Amino acid sequence: MSDISITQSHTLSLVEARAAAQLSADSMAEQYDISSSWEGDVLTFARSGVAGTLAVFDHEARLDITLGFMLKSFAPMIQEKVARNMAKVFGADAG
Repeated sequence: MSDISITQSHTLSLVEARAAAQLSADSMAEQYDISSSWEGDVLTFARSGVAGTLAVFDHEARLDITLGFMLKSFAPMIQEKVARNMAKVFGADAG
């Protein structure tokens, strides 16, 4: 079960949503050394202490993150930051 689950609606096409997700993944890789790969429309990502998926659909994106023991106490702070980023990437102003 995920420690953090966020669903963000969007008005982007599937191709645009996937491109937005990739830009976000590239930024995360640079900032936090997170590796990622696509399997269909699901981006899987991981690094020590963090793993998850970002599934892109026609009108929404769903993010599920599992945190390692050392990061679980930071879940609320991480969720808030990630939710803001999701809104920025997929929100109404992303189109």
